[in-house]
Amino acid sequence: MVRAGGAGGGGANGAVGSTSAIAKAVRARSAPCNGAAGLANRRLSETITGYAILTGHQGVGTISRPRLRTRAARFFGQWGVFFRGFVEEPRMVGSIIPSSRFTIRKMLAPVDWDQCEVFVEYGPGVGTFCQPVLDRLRRDGTLIVIDTNPLYIDYLRKHFRDSRFHAVHGSAADVVEIVKAHGHDGADYVLSGLPFSTLPEGVGPAIAQATYDVIRPGGAFLVYQFSAKARDFMARHFRRIDRGFELLNVLPCQLFWGWKDRES
Repeated sequence: MVRAGGAGGGGANGAVGSTSAIAKAVRARSAPCNGAAGLANRRLSETITGYAILTGHQGVGTISRPRLRTRAARFFGQWGVFFRGFVEEPRMVGSIIPSSRFTIRKMLAPVDWDQCEVFVEYGPGVGTFCQPVLDRLRRDGTLIVIDTNPLYIDYLRKHFRDSRFHAVHGSAADVVEIVKAHGHDGADYVLSGLPFSTLPEGVGPAIAQATYDVIRPGGAFLVYQFSAKARDFMARHFRRIDRGFELLNVLPCQLFWGWKDRES
């Protein structure tokens, strides 16, 4: 008799079989080996670690989940952390691949850095934009990044030691309160790579409204997206919206700059 889920590995039997196979491989790798065998074992170890962390397997032999996370962080590095964040919250992450340097350069080009005191970023991921912003930001400036995924926030806090940098675990819809909590009455620029087209209902409009409220007159809302839908949310608040496009990105993306009137 064939049990449900056994053939494709999608049910309980498939999961048990898969975990059992991994456990055997983990035990096997502990045996001392030299030469080619030793190298093969090390490669197997790395593969097992990567598989376990990406699929969420627990109880793999004697390796605990914290150890898996530590080893995966070393094995995959920045890309692994970024991918894990995408898997955990796909609707809140704009892409599975970080933005290209061409997108970063074009997106930040209109910023008046001499006049920029506070720069905010939504959905920083693993900090693809963070260092380029810090490189341009004046010495007394402030960079506040906001993300709902604690995985990204933990990563950023460990990797960016700049005193101007502040990583906040929270929602972009609360940006006004977050900026005030850091001692500022507003932000000069807000950057977002959040996927407005896939955000939960009501979240997009709330973020657009809060962003308009926090931006100082003369400042701008900088948005990069694969879809042009973000412009619909921006247009309700920003009368002037400049538009661009970056082909040298995976995938090619739409760029928008929504400017707040100086007399607002």
